[in-house]
Amino acid sequence: MNSSLLKNLILAAAFDVTGSIAHAGLKTGDPLPDLARYQLEGKLPETLAGKVVLLDFWASWCGPCGESFPVMDALQKKYGPAGFVIVAINVDENKSDMDDFLKTHHVAFTIVRDAKQKLVDKVDVSVMPSSFLLGTDGKVAFVHSGFHGSESQAAYEKEIASLLKH
Repeated sequence: MNSSLLKNLILAAAFDVTGSIAHAGLKTGDPLPDLARYQLEGKLPETLAGKVVLLDFWASWCGPCGESFPVMDALQKKYGPAGFVIVAINVDENKSDMDDFLKTHHVAFTIVRDAKQKLVDKVDVSVMPSSFLLGTDGKVAFVHSGFHGSESQAAYEKEIASLLKH
């Protein structure tokens, strides 16, 4: 291994230890980041305080994202009156890709776009879709990587119902 490459690896490891470049990610028990700080395109709900929130990261090129949208729309309609809110965060580079996707995937939940990729970097999303289900306390209660059809739907139903009862 050449010394330049070794030096770069050591520097990278040092930065990761100090947290300067490492992504902490969003995990169970963590509070929801202040979404207003991330310059998201689109209108966020006026308040998420005291609500059960599904924060979903998606992209137009993601096949499972297209499968998840009808399920999430049904969840929003079923549990919305009880205090459930979905905020779907698009990560497409081009707004037109998101717009084209939404022409064939009509939904009743909030859609915003993370054009600058600041929130997706903070949360450290590595799989599309990825979602974070937050309790009324604003903390992550459940994390989902990918969408697995009826298995994911059943998990969402169970988790949302349990969080709304508290």
